[in-house]
Amino acid sequence: MNADLDSFADDTPDDDAPGDARVCIVAAQSDTFAECRKGVYPSPRSYERTRREFDYMAFYRTAPTSAVTHYAAVTGRVEESRGDPDGHMTAERWETLIDPFSEERTVLVFELGELVPLDDPIANDGNGVRGAWYCTADDLRTAGTLSELADLAES
Repeated sequence: MNADLDSFADDTPDDDAPGDARVCIVAAQSDTFAECRKGVYPSPRSYERTRREFDYMAFYRTAPTSAVTHYAAVTGRVEESRGDPDGHMTAERWETLIDPFSEERTVLVFELGELVPLDDPIANDGNGVRGAWYCTADDLRTAGTLSELADLAES
């Protein structure tokens, strides 16, 4: 069952990503996932995922559950630098979302469509997601555990 009970909401978007669509799976702590719900995922520019091609992002939630629970279409990519007055990344967001993980001064903000809850979240049965994994939307739908997904994905 989805940790947020999104799968029971009447207005949840349909899981209609094409089966062969490329997906980037990333870890998202609670603060980062809250930003994903607002339609953005910032990533330090030095991370390889900012240079890879994919259509969707999926989110391995570190809390309150240790599972891949949602995905969203990537609708845009915007580069921002620390201190940009017009960007999404306020000083508070830099401090909360980027500074604990990187000293990077430039990020790529992935603009996201609505979050789609997976009918069956992909449970952590090992060590979680480190870095970024790449797979297809069908892989997300068929893997029952992170170990199974790791066998299908490239990292």
